[in-house]
Amino acid sequence: MKNSNYIFLLLSIAIIFFMTSCEDDISSKVELAASPDLVVIDAWINNKPEPQTINILASQTYFDNSGVVGLSGAEVVVLSTSGEQYLFEEGDNGAYTWTPTNGETFGTIGEDYGLSVTHNGITYASGSSLNRVPPIDSITFRFEEENAFLEESYFAEFWSRDPEGTGDSYWIRTWKNGIYLGDPDEINIAFDAGFSQGGAVDGLIFIPPIRDAINPFEDEDGVFLSPYAPGDSIYVELHAIPNEAAFFLNEVRLQTDRPGGFGELFASPLSNVPTNIFASDGETEVLGFFTVSAVSSLGERFEE
Repeated sequence: MKNSNYIFLLLSIAIIFFMTSCEDDISSKVELAASPDLVVIDAWINNKPEPQTINILASQTYFDNSGVVGLSGAEVVVLSTSGEQYLFEEGDNGAYTWTPTNGETFGTIGEDYGLSVTHNGITYASGSSLNRVPPIDSITFRFEEENAFLEESYFAEFWSRDPEGTGDSYWIRTWKNGIYLGDPDEINIAFDAGFSQGGAVDGLIFIPPIRDAINPFEDEDGVFLSPYAPGDSIYVELHAIPNEAAFFLNEVRLQTDRPGGFGELFASPLSNVPTNIFASDGETEVLGFFTVSAVSSLGERFEE
């Protein structure tokens, strides 16, 4: 038995050594089969009092780092069930924008909206609902003593209560000192007041792991630091999104938050995230997602 354990240990060390010693840049050594350019529609719009933009882009091959390729000549419109029409005018590099007049915001909470994008004779369509969103009541800070993982630290929490009635989904977005926390592991999603759809968390204050996910734990060099320090500012937005948008973001997080190394041997292969947009001919493939969301927000500066 001891010999078997010893052999297993040697094999494990050999595999780890092989995996860590064979990392190399393969972009110039692997030739991928040519794939057709696909239309990518990035259509995440909300009811904040500011211009709303839908990006119409072309997909690129895996190793192509030449930059985003925008598509021109598209007709982009969003319609509501009550007959409201929002025309998105073409700008630079595939960006199509609707600009509100003074005091105007997009949409009405409780209504459904349809997207129509026509490009090269094909119409791409989708639908979404503008759901209710609770206010953010406050943002607080707490002090924690030094432990085995962190020095003494200050943590932020936002406080909000999910309204009664199951089926709500949220995307919590955070900015620290004006910088958006947009890394894959910082995508913060909630179903009602918790992690999973159907959990017994309806109508409650958001659970602590959701409230705490607004804290950045690393600097740009990957060093663990106190999330906040006196003088820092924080701004939090709570986006009410349809359930399918929450599932989409969760899949984006799984696809992009790849730790690398030995664990990648057992990870799911990369693939395009499923879309809720469909082509009129029933055959043309399209990527991206369309959703509308109501937003509540709050900012705070940390004073010790």
